[in-house]
Amino acid sequence: MNTTWITICDTCKHEGWDAVRDARTDGEGLAELVERTAEDTGLRTRRVSCLMGCANACNVAIQARGKLCYTLGRFAPDPGDAQAIVDYARLHAASETGIVAYRDWPQGVKGHFVTRHPPLPEDG
Repeated sequence: MNTTWITICDTCKHEGWDAVRDARTDGEGLAELVERTAEDTGLRTRRVSCLMGCANACNVAIQARGKLCYTLGRFAPDPGDAQAIVDYARLHAASETGIVAYRDWPQGVKGHFVTRHPPLPEDG
């Protein structure tokens, strides 16, 4: 089985974010929560600086080789959103194709999907 990755944009900032007032970005806060929530699940996490979805901050990508991949956004750096992201990623990991039936989506990810990407073709 291919590893499912949760890629978290650690530079995401919500409107009104202030570098003087805020010690870290919203994305850093979400990344920390997702990393903690994903411990011991078999999922892998990584941080990247910018998924280019600034209008949808905070953004994550759910990815696995050979499966449909998804970008989700409009999250907050809070434990409920982190849990919903990890719960969805676990369902993605269990799916052979990356497709998770809508009826199975955690409530916390509904309305957060931004893009879907087909798997890359296998090299000849």
